[in-house]
Amino acid sequence: MKKSLLTLFALAAMSATALAADIKPAIVYGTGGKFDKSFNEAAYNGAEKFKKETGIAYRDFEPTGDTQGEQALRNFASKGFNPVIAVSFAWTSALQKVAAEYPKTEFVLIDDSLDLPNVRSVKFKENEGSYLAGVMAAIASKSGKVGFVGGMDIPLIRKFECGYELGARAANPKIEVFQNMTGTTGAAWNDPVRGGELTKNQIDQGADVVYAAAGATGLGVLQTAADNKKLSIGVDSNQNYLHPGSVLTSVVKRVDLAVYNAFSDAKNGKFTAGVQNLGLKEDGVTVAMDDNNKPLVTADMQAAVDKARADIIAGTIKVHDYLTDNACPKN
Repeated sequence: MKKSLLTLFALAAMSATALAADIKPAIVYGTGGKFDKSFNEAAYNGAEKFKKETGIAYRDFEPTGDTQGEQALRNFASKGFNPVIAVSFAWTSALQKVAAEYPKTEFVLIDDSLDLPNVRSVKFKENEGSYLAGVMAAIASKSGKVGFVGGMDIPLIRKFECGYELGARAANPKIEVFQNMTGTTGAAWNDPVRGGELTKNQIDQGADVVYAAAGATGLGVLQTAADNKKLSIGVDSNQNYLHPGSVLTSVVKRVDLAVYNAFSDAKNGKFTAGVQNLGLKEDGVTVAMDDNNKPLVTADMQAAVDKARADIIAGTIKVHDYLTDNACPKN
């Protein structure tokens, strides 16, 4: 009997090992670096959580230019990695090619969508989270002027800005919103010096709250706001801890959850293709509240955020999506 039990345990262990061997996860980050304390780092955190819980390692690659994504995706797929996650809209066209070449590999595209049978597309309702940040910014502002610094000038980042502006104007119809984009190439995600310069310019015009949606460039926004004793708003990851008492909040995108779920679903044989669109209702976006920004969040501000959140989830407030018409309504 004892020998039989030992045999069963050995078979179970071999089976578990075989299952683990079938999963070879990989990630191709967006440009801007793995540890950007923002978008890419959120993906990294999700992968690390999966690794810690399962003991299954993953491979990753940090492109330094806009042309390296396709090569990295193909390299992982050709070596049997599965699933393979493309952490940026910038890799959409590259993934369209590679996914067609490797139909048995499961891919994930974050921040854009592809209609392919082996691709899961995960998008976020950044406009909803940004709306809440706009409400907070307008209530916190003493000057009646707030700012926005985007990274690469693309419709997705305009979506952030539009949601922010609509939320700010809902809280204060007379609010003035300044906006600047950092650049038109992938380098715009990793230029904190330029981010700081744009922030200082907005502060000089009277802005006392500046929202950064710019990857690692946003670190310069947050630093400049703190240096000038103004408030900032972080993005993608919770950045409140970077400058406690200066970062009003952070608009968090659960990129970590998207990565963790994709790895877990592949491991459990539950991977599905199709589009996931995650907003407030799905806990895909939120505004970060913690001990680092607690002193900045008044009872009135919290109440306004809670009401706006509830109204958006209920459909009473419909936050315009810039991507639907490439425009932001002004009334």
